[in-house]
Amino acid sequence: MPASRKPGLARTVLKAGCVVLPTLAAVHAAPVVSTLGPLRNRLMPGLSGQGRADHVALTFDDGPDPLSTPFFLRVLDEYRIRATFFVLGSMANRSPELLKEMAAAGHEIGIHGWQHRPLLLRGPRATYDDFARAHDRVAEITGRAPRLFRPPYGVMSTSAHLAVRRLGLTPVLWTCWGEDWTRRATPRSVYRTVTADLRGGGTILLHDSDCTSAPGAWRSALGALPLLLDTCERRGLQVGPLREHDAVTAAHVCASRRPVGSVRA
Repeated sequence: MPASRKPGLARTVLKAGCVVLPTLAAVHAAPVVSTLGPLRNRLMPGLSGQGRADHVALTFDDGPDPLSTPFFLRVLDEYRIRATFFVLGSMANRSPELLKEMAAAGHEIGIHGWQHRPLLLRGPRATYDDFARAHDRVAEITGRAPRLFRPPYGVMSTSAHLAVRRLGLTPVLWTCWGEDWTRRATPRSVYRTVTADLRGGGTILLHDSDCTSAPGAWRSALGALPLLLDTCERRGLQVGPLREHDAVTAAHVCASRRPVGSVRA
């Protein structure tokens, strides 16, 4: 190629990059709009975890943690209630017997990824590998492939949507949370925050571990849990895992079932 043409080619390539790279970034980050709770609850009821009107789905993130999760299991057992736990693969790997106990007790186990890191900072391969690693380890421990997924920080990416589809997972967020991860949280503040948005058909998010939160923050969720369960009972709302929450979600999960250990490329 003549030397005189090289600068022109370089400028063309640079201009193309200036258009293509921001476009790819925008596509990758487009699902972040689902982070906006009111918008998600109104336009994406399935992703929000909205189910039947007489039921509330109770979910926990970030465990299993041997220092805190058993306390939550004890309260749930006293109320004869089962919940959905979105576990981190790294935490499950450290406490496999605890996870096995949770599954044996009838609690539903979903995955929260292997590491609690923002998905917007990961590419397609890293995203899939993280999810698949958590999926496979949870399946190995419990003997049952997980069917549900919740993204760290509640933020999805296009790569995440593609990965969960490939793995046969259904992403589910929440309609109300307790903001129980902060240092200033108390049982009363968690209770007030959850009940401000608590409705029949909703999904509650709490945390049964402080591995990604302020030290000891799980105690605020634990203290609020009996208050929330009593409130749901007074309102005539059944409380249980997501598998009992929504027939559409259940049908989707059943249709996407794959044999344990079959997800690796």
